[in-house]
Amino acid sequence: MTDQASSLISHLIELRDRILRALLSVLVVFLCLAYFAHDLYDLLSAPLRDVLPENASMIATDVATPFFAPFKLTLVLSFFIAIPYVLYQIWGFVAPGLYRNEKKLVAPLLVSSTLLFYAGMAFAYFVVFPIAFSFFTGIELNSVVISTDINSYLNFVLKLFFAFGISFEIPIAIVLMCWTGMTTADSLRQKRPYVVVGVFVVGMLLTPPDVISQTLLAIPMWLLFELGLIIGGLYARKKPTDEQQEVP
Repeated sequence: MTDQASSLISHLIELRDRILRALLSVLVVFLCLAYFAHDLYDLLSAPLRDVLPENASMIATDVATPFFAPFKLTLVLSFFIAIPYVLYQIWGFVAPGLYRNEKKLVAPLLVSSTLLFYAGMAFAYFVVFPIAFSFFTGIELNSVVISTDINSYLNFVLKLFFAFGISFEIPIAIVLMCWTGMTTADSLRQKRPYVVVGVFVVGMLLTPPDVISQTLLAIPMWLLFELGLIIGGLYARKKPTDEQQEVP
């Protein structure tokens, strides 16, 4: 067996091991949270239940939904909680092939991207949900009683969590584009009017068809774009030349 083939096999084995560790971390967190699955769903549904009219309640339209919906939430939450360890496994796999200056950039980006994703989810739960649900439940229709299916509600909020979590990664994307030379902060500033229109279009596509959710997503995206311009400009100016790069 040649050295090249042996190296490839060793890399594949390491990749397999790190994937298994990442999956195991999600499983361990899930097993720890499974006992509290129903409590976690109660916590998730609180923003809607707090604004429901007195004669309204959440319902289950399928006989198995009360059992599966809380565990579905727990599984997704387990992945969210295990993200730092999953990213650590990714970092451990790619780090040996990075230059020293690349390590100095990638490590903070992994940490900041995780924190931004959590921040996006927190913003959705504490800011968007109370406002949006108050608006929805405040619309009265004759002879219509609000009874939201618990599985439909879960799918709805998970979609918003992903939308806000991913959207809050905008500064990371801008820093990477500036650092790799794909674009510059000055070039992106010149495109600001198009970006403002674009974030509202993205807000329309990623959120439910209501103006409140769209606006509450678009405005933070625009502010994060401005933050990304500032940080991206700093990283672009500090980017070393190829001659300054050295293999660890």
